[in-house]
Order: sequence, then structure tokens, then C-alpha cells
Amino acid sequence: MKGTLTEKILRSHLAHGKLEPGSEIGIRIDQTLTQDATGTMAFLQLEAMGIARIRAELAVSYADHNTLQMGFENADDHRYLQSVAARYGAYYSRAGNGICHQVHLERFGKPGKTLLGSDSHTPTGGGLGMFAMGAGGIDVAVAMGGGPYYFTAPRVVRVSLEGAFRPWVSAKDIILHILSILTTKGNVGTVIEYGGEALARLSVPERATITNMGAELGVTTSLFPSDEQTKRFLSAQKRGKDFTPLAPESGAVYQRTIEVDLGKLEPLAACPHSPDSVAPVSKLRGKRVDQVCIGSCTNASYLDLMRAAAILKGKRVPPSLNLVVVPGSRQVQLMLAESGALKTFIEAGARLMEPTCGFCIGMGQAPVSGGVSLRTNNRNFEGRSGTADGQVYLVSPETAAASALAGEITDPRTLGLASRLPRELPKKFAVDDSMIVEPPRSPEKIEILRGPNIGQPPKNSPLPGALRGKVLIKLGDKVTTDHIMPAGERLKYRSNIGKYSQFVFERIDPEFHAKCRKEQAAGSAVFIVAGESYGQGSSREHAAMCPMALGVKAVLARTIERIHAANLINFGILPLTFMDPADYQALEKDDELEMPRLEQELAAGRITVNNLTRNREFKVKADFSGRQSAILKDGGLLNHAVSAKKTPEACAAGGKA
Repeated sequence: MKGTLTEKILRSHLAHGKLEPGSEIGIRIDQTLTQDATGTMAFLQLEAMGIARIRAELAVSYADHNTLQMGFENADDHRYLQSVAARYGAYYSRAGNGICHQVHLERFGKPGKTLLGSDSHTPTGGGLGMFAMGAGGIDVAVAMGGGPYYFTAPRVVRVSLEGAFRPWVSAKDIILHILSILTTKGNVGTVIEYGGEALARLSVPERATITNMGAELGVTTSLFPSDEQTKRFLSAQKRGKDFTPLAPESGAVYQRTIEVDLGKLEPLAACPHSPDSVAPVSKLRGKRVDQVCIGSCTNASYLDLMRAAAILKGKRVPPSLNLVVVPGSRQVQLMLAESGALKTFIEAGARLMEPTCGFCIGMGQAPVSGGVSLRTNNRNFEGRSGTADGQVYLVSPETAAASALAGEITDPRTLGLASRLPRELPKKFAVDDSMIVEPPRSPEKIEILRGPNIGQPPKNSPLPGALRGKVLIKLGDKVTTDHIMPAGERLKYRSNIGKYSQFVFERIDPEFHAKCRKEQAAGSAVFIVAGESYGQGSSREHAAMCPMALGVKAVLARTIERIHAANLINFGILPLTFMDPADYQALEKDDELEMPRLEQELAAGRITVNNLTRNREFKVKADFSGRQSAILKDGGLLNHAVSAKKTPEACAAGGKA
């Protein structure tokens, strides 16, 4: 990665290890963000670590996922988050102020800084030249406490953007094109750096669309240089002082370079049920559409929605179609109101929602049974929309608006000249930070307010010297964290692990929870078997925390995605990978497994597994660093950090003695 942007930022933040691809490193984290679906547990873990005050340069707690507040649980979470942010020294962005990634880009992000967030789309900050990563809440808690974040030093791939867009093609089509090349799997341990002469014409919001959906590639992060476009954006946000130029060195070395001629791109769509199932819109046109949703942290910037409004102006969607528009932030909402675009949306027949994650996470706006929904967000996993058989397509705002008018998938190029569509950012944004609560200077007397749904962070038991138990579920490829821990209506239980754990794998096996409890009562371990790219999608640590609460001791998979593998370790679950695909094929549900020499073999990186049901022995990879092995032996990071021999200062450093 010599001379790359990645090397520059990581080298300046390196706290532990050597910056060599494939080795474990620890870096200092400048900024953190949490959101209400993951942040409540992150702050509970921060409290449990005994750290008196946040030590990162900046920490922001956002309320953007559970803003419907159906029942007391979400409202209590928000009250807790506001009070605990004040007590520990974090900014608090109130419900209605906007989606965390959009607001952070507007008001807090700085080029060259490191950002760790308890949300998988934190790499959105890469559009501003930040090294921004998603992680589990407990890793973010450690970073808030001043500790380093550990991950594998990445290999770096360059994507060179050349040429100019043809009419009706936009940034969303760039990242969908990259997804069609790299797919959603096989990119663990990679950083994507964007370059090329076309960057001079790509605004920060357009860049952020691309880095946002880099999460779907499964990469560590994606980032752009900090240049005149960055300066223009920050100046328009009245944050010109935060600008720092940042570029790779001439002759920087990349593992691979992918060249993209923007002039050859056409409007694209990700078809159900994966972001890499990409097809030209021209080949899908004519398909009836029931719902169109424009918004999310991917495509809800002022520029995105102004372009959609320009297409809809003076027209009306057919009565058979449900059009939903969601601004990404209160700032965007205010500017749409001032420009008259909100009036345009209303007159076109759109339903306007407050600036939240909403439909993207299945929190409202579920399509009709078997319905086709075109959405501008980043994920279209099966069932994520809230409708089990919903058919979700991911498209650009231009394609979404054109299709909304026609009531069927429509290639926006059929609308004619695109000259009326705005392409430039405003010279000034409407800055109003009145819904961002600053931490008080004297927080000692702040009372932390807890509702009855807010429990304590669960702890695992130390890893035993040997394991014996049963495979309770066998899964295929691309099992997402949505499959493991559903969101939507279940989100309100994120603070109550005893309740939330009842829904582990409920869409795949509704009896999984009861089966686990039966094995726990018998003193038997639980094993999960999976194919490739297990745990892709959201960074939600609950996809490890809740299985841990049900007695899951190991996941045996073909491959495991970066954030989820780290989360499994953080909660004392062994993330193991098959050395031979035939071993995956040979395992079946209800097989009884034994790992008789676990303690001795853990350090060697290869663990023997006996399939007692089939009288078969095989080995799995256990490629852990010494730090990770110590965390696993202690039963997870929280145990490791707050054990009697560790001080709060050591816990802030990731539990290192």
C-alpha cells in the first residue's frame, strides 16, 4: 500500500503492529458515531468498563433508526442516550435531525481523520477523505474510551474514474457497476481508493453515495482524496477551517487497478435479493412497480432530492403507486422547503417522512405482498423491507423518479435531455445545529435515565479447554445479519438481550431459540454451520451477542465477513473456517461435534473437530492474533477488559494488560 491514501492515514494513526497487509494493527480513532439501534448497548458497555469520560476527539450519538417510538422502549432508549451522552461527553443528535451518516458528513467529518461507527455504513465518511469503518458497539465503546481499534492491515485496490457521465447516469450507477465486478463477497481485508480525472466533477455527496455502498462490497472502507470538491463542500457547510488537502503519492502502489469509463455507464439496478445482482435498467423496463422509496443514507442528499424533484415537477404519480420521499437530514429538509421542492413532492402525490433510516431498515413502508419496490437505499436482502416476499430493486434517484411517474421500471434516458437536472452543489447550505445537543462542561451531576427495557450488557463464560455440542442450524451462502437478528419491528428490543435473543434466526427457523435453550439446559454447546460470506450486511453486534446468550460457542463457515468475525470474538464465540469445502458439505444439522484439544490447539491456528454422529474427523482454521485468543479465552472483550487484573486505563486500551 506504499504511497496510498490508506497508508498515509493509517501510518499517522498507527498505535500497534506493522503496516503490512494481512497483519493485525491497532490504530488511534479520532471520531466515533453510534446510532440508537446499536448505541444503547455501546454506551452500556462503556459504563461497564468503568471509564469516567470519553477520550476520543469527538463522539456523536445519533437517534435515527427507532424514531417511530412505537411503545415506551424506543423513547426510553432515546432518553437514556441523551443523558448518557451528556454524562460522558458525547454530542447527541436528536430524533428528527437526520440519518447519522448524512449529518456526520455535513457537520462533523474531517479529511484525514479516522472514524469508527457502530453502523456498517460508516464508510460514507470516505467521501470526505476520512478513513471511516463500521464496527460492533463494544469496539466503538473501547474507541470512545481512548483505546485503539484492531483490524487486519488491508490491501488497497484503486478504482480510476475517467471520462464524464452521459445524461441520466449518476454516482449510484458507478457503485452498482463496481458491485457487478467485485460482488458482495471475497473482498474482506480490502480498501477501495478512488482516483482519476473524473474526480474533479464528482461532488462530496456523490462520492459519499459510492463509499456508502462500499459496505455492500464487504471491504474495510472506501475513500476519496480531499481536494477542491471537498473544500467547496466544507466551505458551503461553514466548515472551511476543517479542510485539509489529502492525496496519494505519485507512483503509489496498489494491489489492483480497476478503470471505469463513466461515458460507458448506463442506468443500473440491483435486482432481488442482493446488491450485486446488477442489471441494466433498459433490460428491466416495463415491469410493474407498486412502490418507490427515495431516500436513505445512500441517496438522500440535497442534490439527490432536487434531481428527483426536477423530474417530478408538474406531474403526478399514478394512483396505483405509493411514492415515499425521505430527506437525509433536517438540513436537507429545510433547504427542500425553501426551494419549493417539498411542494413539488406533495403535488406529485408523494408521502413525506421525517429524516430517518425508515424504509431502508424495514422500519415502516413495507411493500404489499409480492410487491415490486424500487428504492434508492443500499440493501435489498430478502425480507429486509418488512414483507417476506417483497421484490426490492436498488436504483438511482433519477431511475426511481422516472419509474414512479410511469408506474413501471423506466429507463430515465427515455425522458429526453437531462439539462434541467441540477448538477452543482449550492454555494451555501442552511446550517442549523439546534437539534444537536452539546455535552455540558460539568457533567458530574448528570443523572443517567434508564427505562425498564434497558438491561445490562450480557457476559459470556470463559472458553473451556474442550467443547462438545450440537449443530442446530446449517446455512448456505450470504447469510446476513438481518437473517441472524431481524431489524424492523424487533429493533425496540436491542437494549433487552433476554427478549431480543428470542428472535435469533426467526425467519429461517422460528424454533431456533427454543432448541438452544434446551441444549443449554443439558449443558451442551451450540454450533452454527454456514457457507460463504456469513454475517454480511449490518455491523449489529447483536448478531453475535444474542447467539452468545443462547449458548452458541462456535461458528463454522466457509468464510466470515470482517465485522461479524470481530463481533463473534468480542462475545467469546469462535469464528472458525473450513480448510476443505468437503468438510462443510459433510456436516448436517443435529450432528454432534467435539473439539477435544481446543485449549492446546487454539494458539496453533488449527482446531481438530470430531463429528461424533458420522465418525469423522477434520480440522478448521482458527487464525487469531494473540490478542484475539486472549479475548476468546476470557469469554469476550467485556470480560477481558474489566477482569480484576485490568485497570480502567488498560480497558480503554482494548483490554491489554
